[in-house]
Amino acid sequence: MARVRDVMTEDVVTAENTTALETVAERLLKNDVGSVIITNDGSPYGIVTETDIILATYRSGRSLEAIPTRAVASHPLVTVEPEQSVRLVVKRMQDERIKKLAVVDGLEMAGIVTTQDLIDHYGELTRELKTIREDRHRRGGFDEDGASDDN
Repeated sequence: MARVRDVMTEDVVTAENTTALETVAERLLKNDVGSVIITNDGSPYGIVTETDIILATYRSGRSLEAIPTRAVASHPLVTVEPEQSVRLVVKRMQDERIKKLAVVDGLEMAGIVTTQDLIDHYGELTRELKTIREDRHRRGGFDEDGASDDN
């Protein structure tokens, strides 16, 4: 079964929560990413996305340098562990209505998994699912309609 570690991006762009939002925006652009993980004394704290930056400037009418990152960051940070299943990640993203999940191993950042990561691995994930279904069918775990005998 595919695990988060199989699809996540390991290179995570971070910024301390005291960093000016202007610097966070520069990091987004320089690294060509859609989000920056915000830390508090080096520990994962929250996330700022491109949309967060646009909304913050629009709603406040202030310049990026005048907006504290801490005020914009989504907090608490929604996380998953590297060994969790991709299926769980998809459900978590749907339940939380988010597109990015920080991957943490203990208190350390291990990566980030985004909807784009899932799209990039879609073929691989669907092949795995097909194999699992075929294996279960061969073992008699499904009826003629494909429903699980466990129901």
